[in-house]
Amino acid sequence: MSIVHPIFSVLVSRPELVMDHMAGYAALAQEEATSVGTEVVKRAAAWAVCGIGAFLFVVFAGIAIMLGAVHEEFHWALVIVPAVPLAVAVGAFLVARKKLPGRAFAELRAQLDADAQALRTLGGRP
Repeated sequence: MSIVHPIFSVLVSRPELVMDHMAGYAALAQEEATSVGTEVVKRAAAWAVCGIGAFLFVVFAGIAIMLGAVHEEFHWALVIVPAVPLAVAVGAFLVARKKLPGRAFAELRAQLDADAQALRTLGGRP
């Protein structure tokens, strides 16, 4: 049994193989980060829309309350105008609360596990 792990002999004798392998990891990580990144951007945009909608609801509801206090007659616009940004905020909140896909970086994890198992096998440890 060799004192030096086989990976070190490969590092010394064929460094281009290790560099190619690391480049493959980088490409896989970038691909998976891009797919997760788009989901994160969608959620961030939904949170922004939710915040803006809630802010507009508060502003329009305050204006509607002030206008309702000044005028004795009721008008449906005093309810509908604040209700629209509230509905938008609730819809955006539901979109923003969705969980990220569970498969995020699953392929990269599987590849790392397979490589770790191969290294254990080469090193004589099961």
